[in-house]
Amino acid sequence: MSKPRITPLTPEEAAPDVQPIFEAYLKERGNIPNMFRTVALRPAHLRTMIAHFRTVMNEGTVPPLLKELLWIRISHLNRCLY
Repeated sequence: MSKPRITPLTPEEAAPDVQPIFEAYLKERGNIPNMFRTVALRPAHLRTMIAHFRTVMNEGTVPPLLKELLWIRISHLNRCLY
């Protein structure tokens, strides 16, 4: 995989208002997804993106685990190296 055009932020590089978001993800998941680390360059965009993802994952009749499995399968079918 080639180097990303936009380098994702490390927790230490994140703006002070982003650090609590990163800490929450570390507690919940054990990692901070690269897409969130990249979008963190624009903290307002990051907050909007996380709110959208949480809504998609937590509402509706499809169980969250199945939603996540579908995202992984679709990424695989699209040969996403991410």
